[in-house]
Amino acid sequence: MITQKIIEDTIFNLFKEAVIKLPDDVKKALQDAYNNEDNDIAHLNLKAILDNIEAAEKMRVPMCQDTGLPIVFVKLGKVDVENLYEGIRNGVERATKEVPLRPNVVDPITRKNTGTNTGNMMPQIDIELIDEEKIEFTVFPKGIGSENNNALKMALPGEGIEGIKKFVVDTVITAGGKPCPPIIVGVGVGGSSDLAMKIAKKALLGKIGERNPDKTIAELEEDILSQINKTGIGPMGLGGKTTALDVKILTADTHTAGLPIGVCIQCWAGRRANAVLKP
Repeated sequence: MITQKIIEDTIFNLFKEAVIKLPDDVKKALQDAYNNEDNDIAHLNLKAILDNIEAAEKMRVPMCQDTGLPIVFVKLGKVDVENLYEGIRNGVERATKEVPLRPNVVDPITRKNTGTNTGNMMPQIDIELIDEEKIEFTVFPKGIGSENNNALKMALPGEGIEGIKKFVVDTVITAGGKPCPPIIVGVGVGGSSDLAMKIAKKALLGKIGERNPDKTIAELEEDILSQINKTGIGPMGLGGKTTALDVKILTADTHTAGLPIGVCIQCWAGRRANAVLKP
């Protein structure tokens, strides 16, 4: 039995790790961008980002004042679990108090803050059923500055690959410096409107530099990334070579008459943390 307390402790520790320490692949991508940059202002901005990352780790404090919305991806296998929802919720509330996380969750109408980062449908939990004897958690504290620049298009099938490219690049150009570039761009293609946005967000959980196993999709990722970085938006929107660290694409089969395209933008702080529990 995986107890509620074990789940609470796991979620607490994952959020603590995620907001303080960036994954190695994200840090390497930012360092590579710094090393390859010849624009003085971009160089300065990337240096500030790298210094900030180092300070957060040394001081054991969150790297950004926006510790995001609490989003938890769960892969649930053939295991006995006690009070999964309560364990996750308690872990988020504890992390809010002890890390601390900034209390960001509010009622959308009254704007009243719950003070705990929990509330109506919060934390946001995505459950995927798997045929293994384990449960896997990935926490994804999603800052709203980048989230506000997400976009969805219900394209027509005739728009094809060129239509996908254009919509993603246009979305990034419209966002400009608002999502704190260099960004990571998640793209979901197919499914329904909500599924396209969901898999666009899930695409952001992949490691930077790892390509989609489908050759056609991998080439599309590289092509869009190249086009985005040719815009010259650059770090913090002030010019430079690196506007995006990577483009990640996931697809789902869809209706014969549709081509949903979801774009989910992540700021340079590509925070995520993962843990697997087994009986």
